Amino acid sequence: MRALVISDKVEPILYSAGINQHVGELDLVISCGDLPHYYVEYVMTLTGRPTYFVHGNHAREVEYHSQRDDHWRAVSEPEGAVNLHARTEREQTLLLAGLEGSIRYNDAPRFQYTNTEMLFTIWGMVPRLLTNRIRYGRYLDVLVAHSPPWGIHDQPDRPHQGFKSFLTFMKWFRPRYLLHGHIHLYRRDVTTQTRYLDTEVINVYPYRILELEPTPMSQQRLEGKRFA
Repeated sequence: MRALVISDKVEPILYSAGINQHVGELDLVISCGDLPHYYVEYVMTLTGRPTYFVHGNHAREVEYHSQRDDHWRAVSEPEGAVNLHARTEREQTLLLAGLEGSIRYNDAPRFQYTNTEMLFTIWGMVPRLLTNRIRYGRYLDVLVAHSPPWGIHDQPDRPHQGFKSFLTFMKWFRPRYLLHGHIHLYRRDVTTQTRYLDTEVINVYPYRILELEPTPMSQQRLEGKRFA
C-alpha cells in the first residue's frame, strides 16, 4: 500500500492545493506526531484517504478551530483521523498499531513516558496483537510511533533518547516496519533507515512516501515457530 507518512513539520508542498499532484495516488496517510491538527486534517481532506496518527511529545491537548460568527471550537485531535495509540487497526491488507509521545524529560502532564510506563502500555496491547496472530497469521505489519527506539536514530540528549521498550516490542512482535519522527534532520548524511531483526526502522521527518507491504509469509512461519 502506498502511504504518505508525515511528522513534526508543516511542509508547504503538502499544505497546498498541489498536494495530490506532488504525492500521486495514495492508499493511506499516517502522521507520526507533533503536527497541528489543521495540517493533518488538510492532508486527509485533500487526499481523501484513510488517515491514522499518534500524538508527539509537543502535541497540544486542545487546539481551537474557528467557525462562523467568530466562534471557536475546541479540538483534541484531528477530526476524521484514527488515533492509533495503544490500539491495533486493520487498513485493507495492513495491520497497524501505534505508540505516542517521547521519553519523559520534564513534568509535562501528557505525551511523555518512562520506559517502564511505555512497557506497561505495550503489555496492554498484547491481547489485541495475539488476536491479530490468530485471525490474520501475524501480530502486526506497521508500528507507528513518534519517538525512535533506543540506539536507533535517537540522540544522546534526554528529550531525544529513544525507548528501550521499543526494542522489546520488535523482539516480541516482529513488525515489518517501525515508522517514527521526533528526530529532526538537518544533514543529508544522517541515517534514516535501519534494519533491526525483522523490522525496518524509518525516520519519516518531515514526510516520506512509502510502499508498505504486509509481513511476508516466510517471516510469519518463523514467528509461529518462535512463539509456539
